[in-house]
Amino acid sequence: MESIATAPMWAGFIAFVLVMLALDLFVFGGNKAHKVGVKEAATWSLVWVSLALLFNGGLWWYLNGTAGPEIANQKALEFFSGYLIEKALSVDNVFVFLLIFSAFQVPIQYQRRVLIYGVLGAIVMRAVMIMAGAWVVSEFSWVLYLFGAFLLVTGMRMLVAADAEPDVANNPVLRFARRHLRVADGDHGERFFVAKGGLRYVTPLFLVLILIEVTDLVFAVDSIPAIFAITTDPFIVFTSNLFAIMGLRALYFLLVDVADRFHMLKYGLAMVLVFIGAKMLIMPWYHVPVEASLLVVAVLIVSSCVASVFITRSDKK
Repeated sequence: MESIATAPMWAGFIAFVLVMLALDLFVFGGNKAHKVGVKEAATWSLVWVSLALLFNGGLWWYLNGTAGPEIANQKALEFFSGYLIEKALSVDNVFVFLLIFSAFQVPIQYQRRVLIYGVLGAIVMRAVMIMAGAWVVSEFSWVLYLFGAFLLVTGMRMLVAADAEPDVANNPVLRFARRHLRVADGDHGERFFVAKGGLRYVTPLFLVLILIEVTDLVFAVDSIPAIFAITTDPFIVFTSNLFAIMGLRALYFLLVDVADRFHMLKYGLAMVLVFIGAKMLIMPWYHVPVEASLLVVAVLIVSSCVASVFITRSDKK
């Protein structure tokens, strides 16, 4: 697998991720139940976006001195494009997370802990899927066309079913868990496990965590092939993906009260997948520049957000 990253770069980024997660859990109160306000969510969202941009700037500076300005510009643009795509697609996660928490009536002060462990699981799953995907692409380049066809079909299905809400109560994973796990009824705070009569039971909050993990796995199947349309460098795919995932929790609490105002965003995200899928399928005849891809994705996302705001205002009037 060809990559611009050296072993120290991989080690440094993984160490950075571990340090940030430790700070979030043990220093900034991530392991304590509390209601996350808009101010806290906005601050953390700004922190994660700023860190992603600083990382991109540092990557450009390092490559400019070691590999030359052409490669530095290309890789920095690939990272930014991949990060924007992953950040945009993660918004769809927010809508589904909100439905899951609402279906289980999880108090907002307990949602943060679920999302923290959800992010930890997502990081592990994404790392495995990205490394496996990068290896498959390096060995069998034609797989990119399968990715493109999959994204094209997925995007078209999203366009058709954008207004349909998932049936959380009848989720097959949830039904399987209820059949094979001892579930303790009632409210047990933020605990995932409780003991009753010498037996260990899972709480409803643990079932929510399972659904959150499965949801992220499903979205990863869409988002990871999408970023391979921008670059096949595993380091760029991995870092841009993880920066988007680590900022997902803050993004959720930032949008939780206004999610219904951006109902047109799902159409924009669906069109992003259609565009990326089409781009991958036409690669043998025409290579869409990264700059053009970035512009198209940005226009689709911004347009759908603006349309959501205007439609919401019209409905209110």
